[in-house]
Amino acid sequence: MLKLKVLLIFLFIVFGIAACVQTESKRSNAIVIAESKSYEASLYRQNCAICHGAEAYGKEMDGKFVPSLRFGDIENKSEQEIYEQIAHGKLPMPAFQNQLTEEEIQRMVKFIRHDLQGKEEK
Repeated sequence: MLKLKVLLIFLFIVFGIAACVQTESKRSNAIVIAESKSYEASLYRQNCAICHGAEAYGKEMDGKFVPSLRFGDIENKSEQEIYEQIAHGKLPMPAFQNQLTEEEIQRMVKFIRHDLQGKEEK
């Protein structure tokens, strides 16, 4: 019985490490914003980095954590939901529909989904 428990614990550890390595390697394909010369990365640096951090991993501001754009809750949002968030805002995030063009907002959605999260284009 003890051998079975030890074996189960060992398997959980192995699978846990494998999941972390796989997730990290999937994310390591994402771009480094500071090094990117893309228009979207430039838009990010100008409009988003101040709150979401230089590399979009989120950061603390005024005692509150601004979420990552690379992983976490944002991964469960549809592209339409991400678009709505950027365009119309949702407190405490401001709306960007008056600062960015329609095309720029669409490009930012793709930038978040594909470049930052490394997800395949649909």
